[in-house]
Amino acid sequence: MANQIRIIGGEWRSRQIVFDDAPGLRPTPSRVRETLFNWLQADIYGSRCLDLFAGSGALGFEAASRGAKQVVQVEDNPGNCKRLRENIARLAAGQIQVVQQDAAAFLAGPALAFDLVFLDPPFGQGWLESACRLLESQGWLKDYAKIYLESEKNWQTADLPANWRLLKEKVAGEVCYRLLQRQVAAFAKPNGLE
Repeated sequence: MANQIRIIGGEWRSRQIVFDDAPGLRPTPSRVRETLFNWLQADIYGSRCLDLFAGSGALGFEAASRGAKQVVQVEDNPGNCKRLRENIARLAAGQIQVVQQDAAAFLAGPALAFDLVFLDPPFGQGWLESACRLLESQGWLKDYAKIYLESEKNWQTADLPANWRLLKEKVAGEVCYRLLQRQVAAFAKPNGLE
């Protein structure tokens, strides 16, 4: 069965994207997307974005609508990929690329550094932890990249990379959503200087 979700800002504001029911698919609600993109308003234009568990594509389409230079949507479900490509064609969204692949397999490939990464995997399957580790260890993040995490409310952040700093956090119903930023090591000071 086809469902629709409305893009809430930017060039395609009020346009609908279509998605099918699929196991584990829960599009980010419009209230949460509005808060997230308010947090990111200074970071979207001209950015390179990775939507790692794309699903409906709501986060990636929202970023592209607001001026992201490139959005890569990674999704392993063939039906979801078909819908993503149909939405791209309907919106003439040439800056969005769909990669039909498992997220772990994608992250094991050659890395391109992104400014912004959206992580909203199906809950309770351990994908968030492993994706965060791979993003950091395999070179997928630019210095000071921002990472959006959407998880079940009681998910603990203890296993996140040590150089990721929490910027914002909110809870909506049973969902917790967070914005983090990758920090880089400070430059070493020359000997004898304070």
